[in-house]
Amino acid sequence: MGFEALQGVLEHVQPSVVFYLGSIPITSTVINTWVIMAILLPLVYIFTRDLSVIPKGPQHLLEMMAEFLYELLEDNMGKEGRKYIPLVGTLFVFILFLNLSWLIPGMRPPTTDLSTTVSFAIVTIILVQIIGIKKQGLGGYVKHFFQPNPFLFPLNVIEELVKPVSLSLRLFANMFGEKTAVAVLFLMIPLVVPTPVMLLGLIMGLIQALVFSLLTAVYIANFVQGH
Repeated sequence: MGFEALQGVLEHVQPSVVFYLGSIPITSTVINTWVIMAILLPLVYIFTRDLSVIPKGPQHLLEMMAEFLYELLEDNMGKEGRKYIPLVGTLFVFILFLNLSWLIPGMRPPTTDLSTTVSFAIVTIILVQIIGIKKQGLGGYVKHFFQPNPFLFPLNVIEELVKPVSLSLRLFANMFGEKTAVAVLFLMIPLVVPTPVMLLGLIMGLIQALVFSLLTAVYIANFVQGH
């Protein structure tokens, strides 16, 4: 593949500046995130407006998802984990929609932009720390870093600092790699070969949303249940 073709692939998967708000550049990542929110919010309203004791219609899908997330949290924290479903569930649904947004023609998934995945990771880890402080109190939260051995304090602190890096790079690398592979195959052999890769991309998008949510549940469990 020539340099021009490679440059075309990178231009297709990397964010671009759409317009400026004063001196602030508004990139395609921001626009595409707004588009996904504009799609997701009405869907949430439609799916939740007629909830009933006996499930019907779209409510079946919601209850299946809720049950799956309940099991995910209970496996890590027991029954207490259920109260964290608003955080873990929101991350799962939002990241899933962002991952799958590349199915929309011309859409660059926001999760192929490192700034998006870093933002998700930082906000998530901050919320995890807040949960830890609320659950254990400030003294218990600090004591947590000296467990199970006081000599492990530096390593425990480094572990917390590394978590957002790990979360962001894992999500970014997988989604960027998948999108790049599809773009390259479309340039080389249009329509035929990329189709199986696109189907694999659907699975990858689901898995990456699940992995991010699962790791969030594990990080919360470390504070709720200890090391």
